[in-house]
Amino acid sequence: MSAPVSSSPVVDPAGQRNGLVPSGQNSVAPGGSSNMRAAIISMGGELFTVDLQHVREVFVVESITPVPGMPSGLVGVTNLRGTVIPLLDLRQMFGLSSEATLRYAVVLKHGAWQVGVLVDTVPEIRTLSRDQFMPPPSGTGEGSNPFVSAVIKLEDRLRGVLETSVVLSHFESTV
Repeated sequence: MSAPVSSSPVVDPAGQRNGLVPSGQNSVAPGGSSNMRAAIISMGGELFTVDLQHVREVFVVESITPVPGMPSGLVGVTNLRGTVIPLLDLRQMFGLSSEATLRYAVVLKHGAWQVGVLVDTVPEIRTLSRDQFMPPPSGTGEGSNPFVSAVIKLEDRLRGVLETSVVLSHFESTV
């Protein structure tokens, strides 16, 4: 069964693609709405979803400054309009090919902390029905990874739903 989907680009208040996501437009309605706005991101050719309420913005990564002693997955930092943003490459954690250079970063927020997750392409924004979400398989694959909280069928394949708070809490405690 194909998922009902509506798409829109990430647009900043000035109307430019890939900019700041206006707050309040991306969260689930109070009272447990049956729909969720999600960013569909691609890493290593695989699609994942991220709840849009955790996405601050998307930008082209112009340079990465390596920082010695950073934990695995944290590849360095970049300067985003005067703010230093740590950059995560999650491909190795998910067993994905890491041959290609990732050109974009999706800035995720968790409390006062924010981090850029490197992605293959600019994310697509979709409205997903909560009844499309299934528990992750247990034991092996994505289900054994605490960073994936559920799976959803997108483009005729099961895709992981990234649990943003778990990902950011894990890396926040290692920095």
